[in-house]
Amino acid sequence: MGRLVLEQATRIVLIRHGETLWNRATRIQGHTDIPLSPLGLAQAQRLAEALADEPLAAVYSSDLARARQTADAVAGRHGLGVQLDAGLRERAFGRFEGLSWDEIHQGYPEDAARWRRREPDFAVGGGESLTLFSARCVAAARRICAAHGGDIIALVAHGGVLDCLYRAATRVSLEAPRSWQLGNASINRLLATPEGFSLIGWNDDGHLAGLSADDITA
Repeated sequence: MGRLVLEQATRIVLIRHGETLWNRATRIQGHTDIPLSPLGLAQAQRLAEALADEPLAAVYSSDLARARQTADAVAGRHGLGVQLDAGLRERAFGRFEGLSWDEIHQGYPEDAARWRRREPDFAVGGGESLTLFSARCVAAARRICAAHGGDIIALVAHGGVLDCLYRAATRVSLEAPRSWQLGNASINRLLATPEGFSLIGWNDDGHLAGLSADDITA
């Protein structure tokens, strides 16, 4: 990769939102607008402190509350506003939303099996297929990065979005099993050039050390 390309590249600080109560209960959120839990709010503050010296030019977020609240904490330390982009929303899971993993496997065993196999064109009733979801969120990230050549920006989104961008950066297919972590409020780093995304660092959660739901009160 040439020096000029690197100078014009966009450096992405990619963040999954802080924890929600539905995360802890293994309930599928999708487009359901769930706020951060008390622990999630504390994680967002730790994240903001960890990124306080990062020279961010902009902070973008999914328009869902859990991502927006996380982004607000980060942006506030830099005197920036949060730019909302629905293209960074989590995958829509249709009738799965609000159900726990166990409830999905018990109530919809055939759909659950197709979901676990990561069939790219399978969509739960009322939801998105992996193919359409990945195209949406990767296109949104590319569009945002194209406006920020040479900048460092934060993108705050969801586990599914991070998964798709990881796959785009590492050229891993949508069907392949996941072997990487998608930690709440962890710090992940990508490089975006006109040639695509590259992976720089993943799942840095050192700033969350010692933080536990047992120590947080509502």
